[in-house]
Amino acid sequence: MSMQPRYTRVMTPSGVRDFLPREAARKRAVEAALKTTFERWGYEEVITPTVEFLESLAQSNGPDMAEKAYRLFDREGHTLALRYDVTTPIARIVATRLKDEPRPVRLHYVANVFRHEELRAGRQREFWQAGVELVGAPGPAADAEIIALAATALEAAGLREFRLDIGQVGYFNGIIAGVELERDVRRALRRALLQRDYVALPQVVAETGLPESKQRLLNELPRLQGRGEAIERALSLADNDGSRAAAENLAAVYRALEAYGVQDRVWVDFGMIKDLDYYTGMVLEGYSPDVGFPVCTGGRYDQLIAKFGVDCPATGFVIGVERIMQALEGQSAPGEDGRPAPAWLVASDAAGRTQAIEAAARLRADGLRVVADVMERSLDEALEYARARGIENVAFFTAGSRRTFHGPGLQEREGGPC
Repeated sequence: MSMQPRYTRVMTPSGVRDFLPREAARKRAVEAALKTTFERWGYEEVITPTVEFLESLAQSNGPDMAEKAYRLFDREGHTLALRYDVTTPIARIVATRLKDEPRPVRLHYVANVFRHEELRAGRQREFWQAGVELVGAPGPAADAEIIALAATALEAAGLREFRLDIGQVGYFNGIIAGVELERDVRRALRRALLQRDYVALPQVVAETGLPESKQRLLNELPRLQGRGEAIERALSLADNDGSRAAAENLAAVYRALEAYGVQDRVWVDFGMIKDLDYYTGMVLEGYSPDVGFPVCTGGRYDQLIAKFGVDCPATGFVIGVERIMQALEGQSAPGEDGRPAPAWLVASDAAGRTQAIEAAARLRADGLRVVADVMERSLDEALEYARARGIENVAFFTAGSRRTFHGPGLQEREGGPC
């Protein structure tokens, strides 16, 4: 008999977490690096509400959201939901608050989102994302900028080893266009490709009842991977206008990447499809060998903003902040923990209190990170506290005198910036 967990007031709900000081510092460092990179490319920050009307969020996320959204009701009886993603609220903003802005509009964000996911390794129900949206620009040049910016941002966050996979949803859609498939068969086909279950794929394809030529092409999708040669093979195999146009589009995007110097980071995969229905063209995912889930995902979504009343093309991506943190743990050298350094502890006995406060103020004015002791510890106690906290500089004041200690061993030295 399974036992339900017994929650107490000192526990958190399943799927959410606390960030302790060291983790919080790492998180802010990753977010700051991403934010700085986005702004250098001309993307301006927007902040969307944590709570939206459920109907608004449902414009793009389909039936999956109905199962995974956190719902609530206001006093007027409206059905609300915690923010399920940020792309949909940005689509709402562009179609309403920014509809008269000159195109294209470049926007970025850092935000938490909520999904009632099945709990397993690498998944939370509240998680943090940083992303960009390039709105109002059709064509391969815009998609190439998004891919190049994703590569630049991941490097800026500190990742040394990663790869960006790009695909084109139109290639798969072209194969099954105009074919009547039972809903369960269509979902099974999408699931096999989405989960990269290439063992189940041939069996699912056989159940579709599609012509043999289309079945061969569907089974070939997992092998349409590589670089330029994968695009050439996809073009030669395409047996319909939709798939051919998709391959030609991805070829143009790939050529446009040459100017950015990021092609070595990019891998082509025509078997890639997405779990959100709003993607209409190029799609991308970023992978690190230290994380078993994508650290970055995105693509083109030309029909989403039209659902809010304004026909407008768009493309973008989102980076999972916590997944970047996890990847960095695997790639960082020992001792790299993201905390600002160096730091000072300024301590004193009762007689030296005023001197200590004035010294701390001078150090902070110089841009240093300073902890001022408020416990009136003895010198030995202050040094013990500094070692425990990893503080490598200590100034201790008593009436008319000052002693300073520096370095990992906190050796006493004459002078100093106090």
